[in-house]
Amino acid sequence: MGPRRKEDQQAKRLLEAWRGEVRAQLVYELLARREGDRRRAAILRRLAQAEVSHRERLEARMRELGIAVPDQGNVRLGLWERLQALVAPVERVLAAREAAESDEVHATYGTATGDPATDSLLKEIGEEEREHADTIRAMLGSKGEGEGARSTASKRLERILSRERDHRIGGGWVGGAIYGANDGLAAVFGIVAGVSGATNGGRFVLTAGLAGAIASAMSMATGAFLAERSEAEVAEANLQQERREIEEHPEEEREELALILQLKGVEEETATELAHRLAEHPEAMLAVLASEELGGGGGGGNPFQAALAGGLSTAVGAIIPVLPFAFITGTTAIVISAIVSLIAHFLVGAAKSLVTLRSWWAAGLEMTAAGVLVGGALYGVGVILPVPAG
Repeated sequence: MGPRRKEDQQAKRLLEAWRGEVRAQLVYELLARREGDRRRAAILRRLAQAEVSHRERLEARMRELGIAVPDQGNVRLGLWERLQALVAPVERVLAAREAAESDEVHATYGTATGDPATDSLLKEIGEEEREHADTIRAMLGSKGEGEGARSTASKRLERILSRERDHRIGGGWVGGAIYGANDGLAAVFGIVAGVSGATNGGRFVLTAGLAGAIASAMSMATGAFLAERSEAEVAEANLQQERREIEEHPEEEREELALILQLKGVEEETATELAHRLAEHPEAMLAVLASEELGGGGGGGNPFQAALAGGLSTAVGAIIPVLPFAFITGTTAIVISAIVSLIAHFLVGAAKSLVTLRSWWAAGLEMTAAGVLVGGALYGVGVILPVPAG
């Protein structure tokens, strides 16, 4: 490799690593702002700051080599990537980030450039990126092998805890709205297709479609409301159960709290002393244990917001196949309804990728194919089935 080509290779690798650090920082900062658990949010902020440190070290090496450092402000997340970081479940984004960290270790930091100083820097950052991936896996609940007191404390804590902490993995009301539109569109498109096949696109399609749209919207709204209420009731029941455990088994709960503190890096003697002091104030102890075991003891989202988002989005999705029949009937209405419905299927499928982190076009095409299958099958059923006279 000639000197010029070697320099180009170094510049390319450093710039690639630099852009990756900027993008990772942006993702972690977005997730930290969304994360409701203060401890996890603090971890995400530390990861973001670590990416800043990596970027600054890369910039220093680039200046030493005479490589122009780009403007950080020119590096942005793509629109879809940013929306996914804002909407998708935090755990799914973290899982994708963990995979990206692992890929960067091999692809960006794992191969030599031919320059010892640059390779040494990339190797150091690669090791730290590997630690980031391990940190994310720990946040996601992956079980690894520990050493010393932390491993012992972890095993003892697992024996004490009768349930594991659950993290909400839904996409919030935005995710609920997307899935509501999906359900409403799919269900009512099937109704419209079937009745169109039976009546050749007659006026009865409008009545059946509107009835289906209203029923779907109301069903989704009440279901979302009850689901959120149930989650709140479960959270309150768990909190009361934890309070009873403190009252009935105070020594076990003190040990549990001491072990939690040890896993956070507090020495065993100090952790035990802190646990005993907190035990003198049961409500304070309850708050700490609830934060660790129940994610802060939160009761989920707002049931009225969930009902409104689910109901309205379902109604919007459901009304799309029906609309053409409000103005025309017959074959023309059937064709227009099918076209607009399949376009809507693609758009809703693409929107779902905000929550699932799949490719938007693949998700859109999959949803469109499902619409073709459902609509075609039900239209055929409508044509075959006899229609009662009168």
